Amino acid sequence: MSSVDTKERILNAAERLFGEHGFAGTSLRAITKEAGVNLAAIHYHFGSKEALLLEALHRYAAPVNQQRLQLLQEVEDALGYELPSVERILEIFVAPYFHHVLEVGERRAMRARFIGRIYTEPDESIQRLVRAQFRDLGEHFLNAFARALPEIPQQEIYWRMKFVLSVVATLLAESSDTDAFPGYRDLSDVEGTIRHVVAFCAPGLRAPVCPG
Repeated sequence: MSSVDTKERILNAAERLFGEHGFAGTSLRAITKEAGVNLAAIHYHFGSKEALLLEALHRYAAPVNQQRLQLLQEVEDALGYELPSVERILEIFVAPYFHHVLEVGERRAMRARFIGRIYTEPDESIQRLVRAQFRDLGEHFLNAFARALPEIPQQEIYWRMKFVLSVVATLLAESSDTDAFPGYRDLSDVEGTIRHVVAFCAPGLRAPVCPG
């Protein structure tokens, strides 16, 4: 087995187990058993459980962030002095999440649970890792929404972006067999899912600021 194959098997095993049991609930021993490797292989490739989680997250986050920034830049360049609509920015903000998670074939459910679980992990050290992966990108979108919504303070926009991410994380974390209303949604319809999220979240981004 090549070094690349070993590393990929460890990452796949970690992604599934972190998604099912969370970071604290997943031991390195469980990951080695799932991946069919020994503990030395994990230490050789990653060094620690935290570093393994970070690389599993980066494997997903890097292409998502790159696509989001590229799409945002393309739209802004095409419009010139005009501003993209809130809906267009929001679509660019959320669509790559669903494309990169829901279009990975048989690993879709595993990837969705992993991303949803990581976003909702209560461990502050894990949240610092997540924030570090998305900090620069978040500033780009915060500024884009601020230009499109000049009447909304940036601090309020930040909160509303967090609410949008909560919607996305909840959708990804829920598997179809735990849906209280089976048959009402189909996450395999990626474009339809994106339209539903944008239609729901755009009015929230535009809502008047609460007094006080």
